Amino acid sequence: MSNKAAPFDELDRKIVAALIANARTSFAEIGAAIGLSATAVKRRVDRMRENEVITGFTATVRPAALGWRTEAYVEVYCEGAAPPRRLAEVVRNHPEITAAMTVTGGADALLHVRATDVEHFEEVLERIRAEPFIRKTMSYMVLSHLLPDSAEAGAREPAPEAHGESAADLR
Repeated sequence: MSNKAAPFDELDRKIVAALIANARTSFAEIGAAIGLSATAVKRRVDRMRENEVITGFTATVRPAALGWRTEAYVEVYCEGAAPPRRLAEVVRNHPEITAAMTVTGGADALLHVRATDVEHFEEVLERIRAEPFIRKTMSYMVLSHLLPDSAEAGAREPAPEAHGESAADLR
């Protein structure tokens, strides 16, 4: 990894937008849309990966297809000052926790939990509460997604407008 700031121009922005919309888009398809060769797109993607602008590629999965139909956000309150790395250790041990972050405000952390049903969610919550430094939790069950095209909602592919891009913008 280079410590030097990498140049990031309009073509790079278009390449990143295309990959965010569909990471399986070929370099040739991206190049045709933005006026570059597939080789030039690949060089730019390689540079952005080397400079950690692009940190990976992933598949977006619809959670309900895997049986994960219950979703909640859990505020975690710790005894004393639990270091973030200790919280990170704990959340890595629970595959049902799909996102976790430390936050400002009353809670120390916020967890995004997916489970098969309420009983499964309750079991996950009991495991989290069993950690010796967890003082209490507050849970908020998700009833519906107001932005159904978002990755958090389990959308197959984000809508182009979600990224401020349309297919025409990539040309």
